[in-house]
Amino acid sequence: QVHVVESGGGLVQAGGSLRLSCAASGRTCSSYAMGWFRQAPGKERDFVAAINWSGESTYYADSVKGRFTISRDNDKNTVDLPMNSLKPEDTAVYYCAAAVRDTGGYFYTYEYDYWGQGTQVTVSS
Repeated sequence: QVHVVESGGGLVQAGGSLRLSCAASGRTCSSYAMGWFRQAPGKERDFVAAINWSGESTYYADSVKGRFTISRDNDKNTVDLPMNSLKPEDTAVYYCAAAVRDTGGYFYTYEYDYWGQGTQVTVSS
């Protein structure tokens, strides 16, 4: 069993920054692809960013490219998501997810096996 726990959400003004962190427990977490998704009220859960098992490849939604950066520390089993230049439309619950088999697919929720409970990010205008 893998447990995924997010932290770092909060309230920030537009243009500000937040840093989300994700901690995953499990013996082989370093071999998992990891992703961040977000879900605004009444909307689907959307892809935000992902990183492959080694950290060499990263992927971003167009809406966050250049503002968010995903990274991982396999020694600590953590994944970070610094978010800069935040906009009101970034407001959502952010979820961290782990994919047991890094098959090269990162953009859809069905590609992930374990999910955290989510952390709220609110950006005020």
